[in-house]
Amino acid sequence: MEYKEFDSKKYNETEKHPLSSGTPCTIHNCVKCCIDTRMPLTRFDIERISRQGYRIKDFVMKRKRERRLKNRNGRCVFLGDDGCIIYSFRPEGCRLYPLVYNENNGKGVIHDFCPYGQEFKVRTDDIEKLNVLIKKLYKKE
Repeated sequence: MEYKEFDSKKYNETEKHPLSSGTPCTIHNCVKCCIDTRMPLTRFDIERISRQGYRIKDFVMKRKRERRLKNRNGRCVFLGDDGCIIYSFRPEGCRLYPLVYNENNGKGVIHDFCPYGQEFKVRTDDIEKLNVLIKKLYKKE
């Protein structure tokens, strides 16, 4: 993987970025969430990705009723040398990450696994999208 030099003059540490921007990930060349991913997939995620020509068996791991992104050699199957190769078609959970659902308190939180989570700005519509995703994932399909 090629790393870009971090220019601190261009980056305001107090600036927060929309979840959908991926800016902190890009700035820090971070793909930590793509290593040993356990990203759940909805039926809609699977359809969207398979319409791009990917075979379901090549990217979906199924265990009981649950479907998740597959890993290959400990990395998401879609993680290329320069990042996500399906970025425009990535699963809904990837689009919202590092916002995750905390089952203990029933709320959306920034995942503490993300080293740059504090650099993301979570908006009300992000929480709404997460709630819709949770309903899709736990709906009997």
